[in-house]
Amino acid sequence: NTTDSRQATYKIIAVLTQPPTNPRPSPLYGQQNMNEPLLDNSEGQLFLTEAFKVIIEEVLCKGTDVKEKVCEWREPEELAALLDLELRENGEPQHQLLQRIRDVAKYSVKTNHPRFFNQLFAGVDYHALTGRFLTEALNTSQYTYEVAPVFVLMEGEVLSKLRSLVGWAEGDGIFCPGGTMSNMYAMNVARYRAFPEVKLKGMWSLPRLAVFTSQQSHYSVMKAAAFQGIGTENVFKVKMQGHLSLPLFTYQGAVPFFVHATSGTTVQGAFDPLEPIADICDRQGLWMHVDAAWGGSVLFSKEHKHLMRGVERADSVTWNPHKMMLTGLQCSAILLKDTTHLLKHCHSADAKYLFQQDKFYDTSLDTGDKSIQCGRKVDCLKLWLMWKAVGSKGLEERVDRAVAHTRYLVEEMKRREGFELIGKPLFVNVCFWFIPPSLRGKENSPDYNDRLSKVAPVIKERMMKQGTMMLGYQPQGGRVNFFRMIVISPQLSHQDMSFCLNEIERLGNDL
Repeated sequence: NTTDSRQATYKIIAVLTQPPTNPRPSPLYGQQNMNEPLLDNSEGQLFLTEAFKVIIEEVLCKGTDVKEKVCEWREPEELAALLDLELRENGEPQHQLLQRIRDVAKYSVKTNHPRFFNQLFAGVDYHALTGRFLTEALNTSQYTYEVAPVFVLMEGEVLSKLRSLVGWAEGDGIFCPGGTMSNMYAMNVARYRAFPEVKLKGMWSLPRLAVFTSQQSHYSVMKAAAFQGIGTENVFKVKMQGHLSLPLFTYQGAVPFFVHATSGTTVQGAFDPLEPIADICDRQGLWMHVDAAWGGSVLFSKEHKHLMRGVERADSVTWNPHKMMLTGLQCSAILLKDTTHLLKHCHSADAKYLFQQDKFYDTSLDTGDKSIQCGRKVDCLKLWLMWKAVGSKGLEERVDRAVAHTRYLVEEMKRREGFELIGKPLFVNVCFWFIPPSLRGKENSPDYNDRLSKVAPVIKERMMKQGTMMLGYQPQGGRVNFFRMIVISPQLSHQDMSFCLNEIERLGNDL
């Protein structure tokens, strides 16, 4: 974000986006000669070049500049009018479409901004972004070697490397559209292993099943149980703190088959104790799944990978590099220890038009039948290209730096009046209340919690409408609304940490 680097960027933009000397107006759709292509490549490429200039300037230059807003807030009715969302019979000229792109960029939340702390993803990696541009331009589907030869081989290599970090020398896996789907895959494969007849005969052939998960697990466990016909009432939430105890055969009349542990809970960043959970799963023959969608990236760090000690004993692991690793949405993998092709046996439908067995190459390279999807986006290139660029050491540094920033932020909070931590941060999730001056020392007042619950929503509204930063809040258990700040962007500095605390004080001191 230095002045020199931005000036250099603008010079590159100027060179790349010089318009042609004699630009031709685009013909309206429906007026082309039938002996000519419907789409004009030269016009399309000119538009793309101009649009790319807007993206560089508005999203990647302004969107990462601390002097710019994180959000240009507008109320829904006003925003709809500004964007002119109506779709009409005739198309619009290129200059008007470029303005549409500027408007989209202007009024969208800048998730690459250093002061965007709102989600479990933030910041931008330019190598990963280049991979995203390339896969969109190539527009292929990750299901057969014939249509995606580069990416079939690449996905295999990336999954193998991720499995090695888990601690498996071999296994299986596939990229999925998000951690929720990855967790659904795990539950489905676990059920198939325990009751393979379910694929043919359905739920009629099964006993009532039970799923066990920790109390702060992701809501996708409930979604998976509902989606797969297991039922949300058969998801039992237990404390996983080293003394988990499950009956040997049944639980409230249901048969346990799946234990869902979490490495990095969504709100507080907690890690379930994997070793004792694995002991129980081993004794009772249960499938052990680790949802490491958020916390999996600690496996890159020699200093912090102890948080997932015992993960190599799991049967499956969910891992989202699009979170802490900054590959960009979406990039989620389900990894399996299994070497018997359970993933394919569970999901395959043997579509003859797509997965012919008499092809001229090794048909085991056609991996699409392992997926519950048909068309599947290429998600491996962005991770592969970023990994090639910075290496495992560079990814380790990102994890270690994020944890170091978190520790600095916590120490700063302890020195300031009005900030009350909700326990010691377990990862890079910092959960806290801001106690405004009017509530300090009044913890025993009967309306204290009610008044405190209104503080975070008001501060959140003010920061978004002013565009200065974004962080989330939520209630949890018996706790009223508290802030959750996610500290992961490699663009962050100690100054950003101090700014955040100063800004919360500025926005909330009059409450």
